[in-house]
Amino acid sequence: MKVLSDAKVGSSAEIACVQCSDPALRVRLMELGLVRGTRVEVLRKAPLGDPLIVRIRGYELSLRRIEAQAIEVSAEGSK
Repeated sequence: MKVLSDAKVGSSAEIACVQCSDPALRVRLMELGLVRGTRVEVLRKAPLGDPLIVRIRGYELSLRRIEAQAIEVSAEGSK
């Protein structure tokens, strides 16, 4: 498995699971639509990798690197 923070700009992936040590953060990410089976597309990354902009369910979402590291993805592909 790979984490979302490692995905390349322009690639898309499917969320496998959200693994957070903080239960409140896990719930919040899932409320934002980051749930198992959802496709995400990496649009942009800041030069140092923080933040990361993804498109999910028709909207753009900005994630901190620490949040993106908690999201495991699979089936990465390019546009």
